[in-house]
Amino acid sequence: MAEWSDYSTGERIKILRGKQVSQQQLADRTGLSLPTIRAAEQNRRLSLPTLLRVANALSVDTSVVLGQQAPRRSMEQNDRTTLRHISSSVHDTAAAFLPTDTEAVAVEELSGARDKAWSLYWKGNYQELGSVLRLLLRDASVTAEVTNGDSAHAALGCLSDAYQIAACVANLFGARDLAYASIGHAHHAAIRAGDPLRTARVESARSWVHLRDGRLERSMEVAEKAADLIEPRYSDNGPEQLTVYGNLLNHCAVTAARLEDEGRTGDFLSRLHAVGARLGREHNFHGARFGPHTATAQAVGINVTMGKPGKALQLIDSMKPTHLDGLARAARNRYQLDVAMAQADAKLYDKALDTLEEVLHSAPQWSRHQTLPAVIVQKIGSASTARLRRVSQLIGVPAVPLDGYAPATARTAL
Repeated sequence: MAEWSDYSTGERIKILRGKQVSQQQLADRTGLSLPTIRAAEQNRRLSLPTLLRVANALSVDTSVVLGQQAPRRSMEQNDRTTLRHISSSVHDTAAAFLPTDTEAVAVEELSGARDKAWSLYWKGNYQELGSVLRLLLRDASVTAEVTNGDSAHAALGCLSDAYQIAACVANLFGARDLAYASIGHAHHAAIRAGDPLRTARVESARSWVHLRDGRLERSMEVAEKAADLIEPRYSDNGPEQLTVYGNLLNHCAVTAARLEDEGRTGDFLSRLHAVGARLGREHNFHGARFGPHTATAQAVGINVTMGKPGKALQLIDSMKPTHLDGLARAARNRYQLDVAMAQADAKLYDKALDTLEEVLHSAPQWSRHQTLPAVIVQKIGSASTARLRRVSQLIGVPAVPLDGYAPATARTAL
């Protein structure tokens, strides 16, 4: 039986569509023309906007369409182990199924473990993160139950963050049921902690889960409602509130771009830059990271999504290397992928491969769970040979041009 990645992109679209959905029906669902759907299924043409529309209409991640993961997620052994550990810890703590000899932990120790967990998440070190989360979930859950007052509230805050991180990892790995369950537990703990900003931060993560699940309208509804609830007044300049608010606006802008609502996307981008300017520098609060350079980096990705590589390249030219220093490692990696995509769209193929290779070598574990590397490789197609094959081997996707034919047996080993 053929592996999912053995099929061409067009064949995967046809399989996901199934016999119950015709090409015309898929065209109607996506708002694309029938010739565009036919071209996609024949591996003759598949732009990023088309890929996003098709994936949304089929209710799958774009990485499923590209063959990076099977519809029911084919993961490496280390990823499966990490996910299993996180899953058991989330469900055990939520059901209060804890070792009887577990004792309360000092709030300072919990906070340190929470900060380490966020750091590991943003670095893309998921294996070590799985071990840290197991202990953090257990200790924070026990401490919240056996203490009172400020200590209990602080423990609940750490517990909320732990659940939120678990949801983000599960979402990244494609374990959607675990992501939804974890984010629900995170929200409940944040409410018990009496922390409105943490609750709003959880909602930004919930919005991302909906986005990855192809539920774009729901994603927008969640992020926009949470942003409205904590919108700062003109006189409010507290970095914590502005950071969480800016993070939510980013989710709104990304979702609006995916919905191809150019007017709303522009509005959210303007507000995004305004909040970044008010902050003046990068801030980190409750795992939310935001500032003026984050706003610009996000705007690059949004313009790439909207098929505006020229505007994206203008923003890239405005970014200095020092501007990236305040971004989390994952955010820097994501920005570099957006740069590579903009360069590929502008037919700057050698530059795109330079940028892509740099990310793949510096963050191999993180890159494995991203969609853009495969899009970039297939965008470049036959523009390069040896280098393209080398990059294809790093991401496990055949170096097949989007306007060419991909045989069913084409496959590149990880």
